Amino acid sequence: MNFLAIATDYDGTMAHDGRVEESTIRALEQVNQSGRKLVLVTGRELDQVLEIFPRHDLFEWVVAENGGLLYCPRTRESRALTERVPESLPDELRRRGVTDVSVGNTIVATWHPHECTVLEVLRDLGLDRRIIFNKNAVMVLPTGVNKASGLSTALDEMKISHHNVVAVGDAENDLPMLAQCECGVAVANALESVKQKADFVTHTPHGSGVEELIEEILRDDLAARLSSVTRRGLLLGKAKDEQKRPVWLPGLGQSVLVAGPSGSGKSTSITGLLERMAKAGYQFCLFDPEGDYEGFEPAINLGNPHYVPSANEVLSLLERMHSAVVNLLGVGVDDRPQLTSELLRKIQHLRADKGRPHWFVIDEAHHMFPSDVPVGTTLLAEPPKASLLITVHPQHVRKETLATIDVVIAVGKDPHETIREFCRTLAVDEPHLQPITLERGEVLVWFRRGAEGPFVVEAEAGKTEHKRHVRKYAEGDLDVGSFVFRGSEGRLNLVAENLKSFIRMAEGVDDETWRYHLQAGDFSKWFRWIVKDEALADQVRSLETQNGSVQETRKSVIDAIRERYTASE
Repeated sequence: MNFLAIATDYDGTMAHDGRVEESTIRALEQVNQSGRKLVLVTGRELDQVLEIFPRHDLFEWVVAENGGLLYCPRTRESRALTERVPESLPDELRRRGVTDVSVGNTIVATWHPHECTVLEVLRDLGLDRRIIFNKNAVMVLPTGVNKASGLSTALDEMKISHHNVVAVGDAENDLPMLAQCECGVAVANALESVKQKADFVTHTPHGSGVEELIEEILRDDLAARLSSVTRRGLLLGKAKDEQKRPVWLPGLGQSVLVAGPSGSGKSTSITGLLERMAKAGYQFCLFDPEGDYEGFEPAINLGNPHYVPSANEVLSLLERMHSAVVNLLGVGVDDRPQLTSELLRKIQHLRADKGRPHWFVIDEAHHMFPSDVPVGTTLLAEPPKASLLITVHPQHVRKETLATIDVVIAVGKDPHETIREFCRTLAVDEPHLQPITLERGEVLVWFRRGAEGPFVVEAEAGKTEHKRHVRKYAEGDLDVGSFVFRGSEGRLNLVAENLKSFIRMAEGVDDETWRYHLQAGDFSKWFRWIVKDEALADQVRSLETQNGSVQETRKSVIDAIRERYTASE
């Protein structure tokens, strides 16, 4: 299941006029019976909560004082999450005529219309505190303390990510919590401003609305709801239409296939997605059979050509809430599918218990889930849900694996044919397709269960440079776009299928041929459009526009390639 916890406000949400109905308590009990956790997040002081709501034992944690205090019902221990109230603050408020001043461990509260006086006192005393509104209540807390910060501490204690939490509330002070969690819900009686920012609004108010939410969570883990949420998850890019509407991939529960030939832009799109995954706090485990993601900063790398990480090492890293890149270069090509299956089986226990990792990223999926599976295989037929699979040709991937895919992203030449290959392999009806030529940075996207057919998206590029496919470009077959040394009259046909062969031919080709391709700008074009290395292309382009000698430019180009791709060998 994706949602392991529900965080709920008390007054105006779970409770009405301070009281929680028995039917709501029964619904909370069902949540616990399902294996999920409950967190109560309230603006009330702890003593008030314990007195007014005796069934606080249903909750794993209670976040009181609007994020300022954490209480564990099991141990009956509490701790302040920020500095305590300075005595000067409530004293000065009372001296200036503010009535009904309530003082907790970390919070001072009063009511409208005293907010202006509160602000003046904070200014005059030089206190770094802010006013937080809860309808007519006026709460004062240190800057940065709110329901979201308090909930984060509780989730850290449970080792649960905020992406595996549903939050529900009704007032302004609930907004940070609703925005923080993967799904933010407003009950029907919520303020209009809260309803507008929630992912959805219940049909009924107060506790009945919470019961309604719980029923949906227990029924389908909010799968039906999340399929229609269009403002959360992972930004893929902007649709190539008049509206330029943002296109989001669901953050949880759906699997994605990225398919297209080498050098077609897969790496650029995937790198951007992974960066945004990491930035948003989604944990991923990436299986890297060719060492293409070595040094990818948003994750911790395990393994190298001489060392294969154990399942326990991978699990230990994931349990500590880090993202992982599992380098499989030390594993023989024929053994990689079996090792991947074994690792996935073991990691799925963590997914079942903690909802993490949120994403499994499987590069070269045709190697990990090959279509030519031997009879009696023990290989997994399909990866877990919320997998990002990357391949050249869909037909080389196992059918059972392709059947799990919800979103197809086709890149490179003839992307419509890539989607056709996908459909033919699965023997499913094709969507309406027209021949499409993609511009640089564009992808063709098909949400299989959506009403809309495939459409072009201008993919959001990554923000940091990432050396993708270093070994592939240095040593492998680029599949498309080999560099051909022909010379001015086309007398030669020397094909460089990778950068190592390019270096060999560059060192031996005659001066006239070298000068011809240099002056035509062919080298920088190849590095830019086929090798997809903008920095190298820019460096070589500056050489092409100068009047350097053949010997100087040849040496400079070769040195630049070796520095970026083969210097460590």
